[in-house]
Amino acid sequence: MPKVVSIYFPQLATERIRRHAGEALPADKPLVVIARRGSKRWISAADPIAMKLGLRIGMAASKAQAMVADLLMVDAAPVEDAAALERLALWTLRQYSPVVAVDGADGLVIDTEGADHLHGGEALLVSGLVNMLRGRGLTARAAVADTWGAAHALARLLAAETTVVPAGDVPKAVIDLPIVALRLPAEIVQGLRVLGIDTVGQLSAMPRAPLTLRFGPEPARRLDQMFGRIAEPIEPIRTPELVEVAKNFAEPIGAPETIAKYVRRLVGQLSARLAEDGLGARRCDLFVHRVDNTRQHLRAGLAKPVRDPARLSKLLCDRIETIDPGFGIEKLVLVAVFAEPLEERQVASALIEEEIADITPLVDILGNRGHRLFRVAPVASDVPERSVRRIAATAPDIGEAWAVKWPRPTRLFANPERIEVIALLPDQPPAVFTWRGKRRKVMRADGPERIFGEWWRRPREFQAVRDYFVVEDELGERYWVYRAGDGIDPETGSHLWFVHGVFG
Repeated sequence: MPKVVSIYFPQLATERIRRHAGEALPADKPLVVIARRGSKRWISAADPIAMKLGLRIGMAASKAQAMVADLLMVDAAPVEDAAALERLALWTLRQYSPVVAVDGADGLVIDTEGADHLHGGEALLVSGLVNMLRGRGLTARAAVADTWGAAHALARLLAAETTVVPAGDVPKAVIDLPIVALRLPAEIVQGLRVLGIDTVGQLSAMPRAPLTLRFGPEPARRLDQMFGRIAEPIEPIRTPELVEVAKNFAEPIGAPETIAKYVRRLVGQLSARLAEDGLGARRCDLFVHRVDNTRQHLRAGLAKPVRDPARLSKLLCDRIETIDPGFGIEKLVLVAVFAEPLEERQVASALIEEEIADITPLVDILGNRGHRLFRVAPVASDVPERSVRRIAATAPDIGEAWAVKWPRPTRLFANPERIEVIALLPDQPPAVFTWRGKRRKVMRADGPERIFGEWWRRPREFQAVRDYFVVEDELGERYWVYRAGDGIDPETGSHLWFVHGVFG
């Protein structure tokens, strides 16, 4: 069963207002958004500062003013809030999953099928997404569950920043939630509470016939959607800028070779449309609509803009075996959800025989199989752990050169590992060291290479020192070890020894 992610933005309106107002709104003043209907005015959104002062959603504006003297009040702008939410949906569509839709006035819903493996699974996907949104100044909570209804409820009713419900555990996760979790109209919720029904579990235990007779089919339908008994398809957001082609079938198809044939035809049509606009695709989504009213999707990402039909077809057709046609496929839709300007350029010249090697096709193939590809680039820093960084596999040269003054290990540890050392003098290399429970005798050594702290980054590094040595043991294995400090002054470091890397 595909997983569904629901993202809830509890402070969307206030965060949007503060972001656009900038310094015009003091950051330490409570802020509320006021909605109007006729002569009535009430709070429709409040920031955390206002909530801590006792202000609540739905409270009369006059009462809020009486409670808080320096309250900042801004009129609600639902159209602008909806536009901001749509922009977030499009950003999520391009970055995370082919199927993203707006969920009410304060959230998004995502179908992660075919996309979660690119981010290391659902847990890493939602935690990375929430962290990315936090970096953009947005507060978000996310929940992953088997159904839209369960994910929607858990994201809004649990205080946890991220919640992941294991497959098949939806009943256990939602049984004690209040009935507002079911997205029912307010009058139905009130009527159920009059009957003493307060939780999802109590409602699910009710007989269906009298429940439907009194409240209509909506409570039973929402229960079935939450527990996955009936489907609740997600209609992905679409804009006029997205280039889309489709093929409807009079008779359902299902054979892999038939699917591949029509995928190639759709890719040809999509490439022609992109060429008309001078664009190349960076991400393409293939939607497979089955006759049982369910949908599957595949995503192909590209390192650079592309509209070569053969290359796009290969990326999609290589994963056709993951499609389950079920009782048959009635429609195929191919969408370029992310396109960039593409200009044709010459890669070979009559002046020279050699062509410019292009590794992006290989990067695309490996990347779409779930591999994380990157290059290691140098950084202008003497501190070893700061002297390298990861960049995209196809990123241009950053212009920095590798330091060649002293040898560097082929494998640098992310965290230096403590070792026990016997050294003759403070400024001498180790004679013997113990690492990972094994004692090693040093046969040869070179050093020290003294590296000073970067005092302009942190005051604590003003006197920090490391003395590095390249040492070789009796088996011929070489290590990069260092002493924290100069061996004399305790202000320069702890004088403990560490191994920071190994030579191949």
